Amino acid sequence: MGSRRLASFSLASISGASSRKTSMAMLALFSKSQNYTSLLRLISTPRETVAGFDEMVAGTQRKHYMLGGKGGVGKTSCAASLAVKFANHGHPTIVISTDPAHSLSDSFAQDLSGGTLVPVEGVDSPLFALEINPEKAREEFRTASQGSGGSGDGMKDLMDSMGLGMLADQVMQFVESQQYNMFTRIVFDTAPTGHTLRLLSLPDFLDASIGKMMKLKKKLASTTSAFKYVFGKEEKQQDVASDKLEQLRERMAKVRDLFRDPDSTEFVIVTIPTVMAISESSRLHASLRKECIPVQRLIVNQVLPPSASDCKFCAMKRKDQMRVLETIMSDPQLANLRLVQAPLVDVEIRGVPALKFMGDMIWK
Repeated sequence: MGSRRLASFSLASISGASSRKTSMAMLALFSKSQNYTSLLRLISTPRETVAGFDEMVAGTQRKHYMLGGKGGVGKTSCAASLAVKFANHGHPTIVISTDPAHSLSDSFAQDLSGGTLVPVEGVDSPLFALEINPEKAREEFRTASQGSGGSGDGMKDLMDSMGLGMLADQVMQFVESQQYNMFTRIVFDTAPTGHTLRLLSLPDFLDASIGKMMKLKKKLASTTSAFKYVFGKEEKQQDVASDKLEQLRERMAKVRDLFRDPDSTEFVIVTIPTVMAISESSRLHASLRKECIPVQRLIVNQVLPPSASDCKFCAMKRKDQMRVLETIMSDPQLANLRLVQAPLVDVEIRGVPALKFMGDMIWK
């Protein structure tokens, strides 16, 4: 399915019925949370390895989970369902979307775009959600960087990345603030693969780029000391901008340490059973390993269960998916990850009850 917030397969085709009446009956089941267990019994859930949710939920030390992968594979639904699962297991939780698409609002059926934490109702422990606006973050950096002395291609590259940089800076504010100490789980719904890789490599890039800018400024300051009286006002503006950049560089170093700490952070790759998606997931894991980002789990979403009907399309599609899943076992980047298969469902995963249902299927 094209939408990132959908995780679907045809229940009607599996049961051997395809009528409108059957579809409406399935939708009626989803309208009441107490019927999710009954609906689950109708699904022949595909075999999967141990997901290890007990390990994920154990302990009161704060832990961070980043979910990422190719666009349209269901990252947002998986992230939101994990956050709901944590909250229902006693962990005060924050789920933060760094994806410009703002699908998290759709998943929770709430407006989360205001830039502040929004409480999510219907869970056992406190759950708050937030969508970060990277465009706003980029504008804030552009203002901060004026007068810093940066120019040329290096500064352009820096500016191009700063929406992500300030986004990560905002994330660190939630991580470090005493106000949010009560939260023991923080879940990140990341942007598609390319943006995520830029974000993860950004701390090192900023460390080098801003460091060079600071050195250049010091050299210029020493050669223009005679003009301080004339250009004093401009120099003060440059000092303020430089201080902001230096603060950002320091925070990025903390982001880098957080991303690489296996005791407090885990990146979960989400994909679907297609050759293109698995290939991209393999490259993503290779890049994550290069950045020393800990990865343990691979979620394969939208997996068709065995069909009990005469649907030839369903049978061929499942056969193709099983062939793709076999390639994971032989992929040097993916073979050692914990494989979690998430079945396709033919309704939109939207709202806390639906997310709880999805989470009970995935996070076991």
